Amino acid sequence: MPNLIEQALEAALVDRFYIGQILVRKTNGGGFVISHRDDQGRGDLKLFQSAEDAIDLTKFDDSGNYRPLKTAPNLQHGWRLQLAILDDLRRSLDYFYPGRLAIFVSWKSSQLQITPLRETLDRQSGMYRIAAKISDKQVNRVVGDFCRSDGGCLRTVLWKRDSRGTVASTRLPPEKFDPAFDQTLTPGSPPPATTPRLIPLLCQEPCNLLVAECRNVVKDETER
Repeated sequence: MPNLIEQALEAALVDRFYIGQILVRKTNGGGFVISHRDDQGRGDLKLFQSAEDAIDLTKFDDSGNYRPLKTAPNLQHGWRLQLAILDDLRRSLDYFYPGRLAIFVSWKSSQLQITPLRETLDRQSGMYRIAAKISDKQVNRVVGDFCRSDGGCLRTVLWKRDSRGTVASTRLPPEKFDPAFDQTLTPGSPPPATTPRLIPLLCQEPCNLLVAECRNVVKDETER
């Protein structure tokens, strides 16, 4: 899989590309520079030079709050990560957005397995088993709030609500389900005249944090 991921990165690295809130640029010397995409043009960025530095850069937002969801749109600003080789780039991006490059490669090769929300909830056990009792109305609200790109998560939702193919939430815009759409942009707004290539953050199945949120909703309802 690492070789396939590096091939995908090479194909995207004609010059630069976006992945989530990150801009990746190729240097004249053959290395790579990663920074927050909002920080383009800044000259006061703190320099880092190891792929493992990404581990700490992803932990907290600008206010010092812990980031439990790495694909949330709250990546901290003010840094520049300079890397020498493609393997360093691959490893660092996997720290920023764990597993997303492998998911992208599987999707590109039409081998990605996508799991509906109801199937994920039905297989829960222990304290999370109660999450399967969530109603469709509650699902529509919870997914619409939790998964929205503005303040929620930057992943593009590929999964459905159930095996019948019901949309995950009618409260999410159509762009939320489109891998070609840049989730950092406002749905319905005109795209920039020029923009780097995009590697989307794909969501093939509901995450553990969403499952926990479903559980909380059901638990709160039953305790009233």
